[in-house]
Amino acid sequence: MTARLPFKIYIYFFAQSINLTTAVMSVTMAAIVGSSLAPAPWSSTVPYGFQFLLVMIATYPASRLMASLGRKKSFLFATLPLACAGVVGYMAVERQSFTLLVASHALLGIYIAFANFNRFAATDGIPAQLKPKAISLVVAGGVIASVVGPTLTNALKDLNGHQAFAACYAAFVGLAVLSLILNLFTRDADSSHSNSRTAKRHKTGLQMVLQNRKILLAITIAATGYGLMNLLMIQSSMHMSHLHVHFSDVSSAIQWHVLAMFAPSFFTGLIIQRLGLRIVIFMGVFLLLASSSINIMTSDYKSLSTSLIVLGLGWNLTYVGGAALLTQEIEGMFAAIEVQGLNDLGVSIVATIGAFAPALLLSWLGWDGTNILCAVVCVGLFFLSSSILKNTKLTGKRQGA
Repeated sequence: MTARLPFKIYIYFFAQSINLTTAVMSVTMAAIVGSSLAPAPWSSTVPYGFQFLLVMIATYPASRLMASLGRKKSFLFATLPLACAGVVGYMAVERQSFTLLVASHALLGIYIAFANFNRFAATDGIPAQLKPKAISLVVAGGVIASVVGPTLTNALKDLNGHQAFAACYAAFVGLAVLSLILNLFTRDADSSHSNSRTAKRHKTGLQMVLQNRKILLAITIAATGYGLMNLLMIQSSMHMSHLHVHFSDVSSAIQWHVLAMFAPSFFTGLIIQRLGLRIVIFMGVFLLLASSSINIMTSDYKSLSTSLIVLGLGWNLTYVGGAALLTQEIEGMFAAIEVQGLNDLGVSIVATIGAFAPALLLSWLGWDGTNILCAVVCVGLFFLSSSILKNTKLTGKRQGA
């Protein structure tokens, strides 16, 4: 009989929905507001760039704070920069201050760095066989965000008596309050916290990563999947624009891509339990390869939209699969939270590279060349996974390195 997920998983599901809602709203607003306030056209994306930068900078310190104070206090603390991001962002738009806009997105990046740990917090203190399902469900919060984020932005964008988008930033304060209330109902798992407190008498998180090939692979899978997704998603929209595809059609293709990223998470954990972790990871890498292959073979709008859907599915299986493999490998280990921090740091770095590289690669290698490069990376990741994940199948016990 399948055990039920604890109630706390659903709390983290809604907490992650708030996290991803802020991310969706920010990506919708940042470039538009940035271009209206920037002193020069080239700097219009600087606020969003600082958001990514602060996610990278704050991720590892966030994991150390969680190891020291516990998840609950850390998540409660994270609502403060989110609320400040709302206040500062509102002031930035009302006062037409580009500097304050940069500060707002930087504060938002700090919050996101903490909130990204929701998927790992959901696995603390629950049976090993339920961990992939818990991670998968929390990631599925993106489905709510994909609807609430654009809806909230459109509803508040032109609120009477305020500058355009000012009320959207102010909404972050309300989301911070909701996050605070949700996290008041969470409770730290004793095992996770106590293990981390004694970590200094054992291997450090970095030692665990460097000495365990499966942990390294888990980070590589999640990071590569995220980087390729960012790269191809952004470059696909640029490529469609070059093909003179109407903006509404480009937006529709991206929306289907986002749904493909998050909707499968309602089932990914169950698929891992049924088919095994190794098969799911291979499926994810294969889908990423298939996305690039579709782009290489054809370049019409319908094919590009299909490729984006396949890309979203591949991201989901590699992101959830990588997290599940990592959780499996660090089960019962000391410094586990520190390893999770290193994982998210690696994912954040590669994802940021994937966000900044599309224009450069499009001008250097072209559309086909970029997809060939991505395909080569996927093939390499497949063979690397094959060599390390021999006979690996998710069970209730941690596999050896």
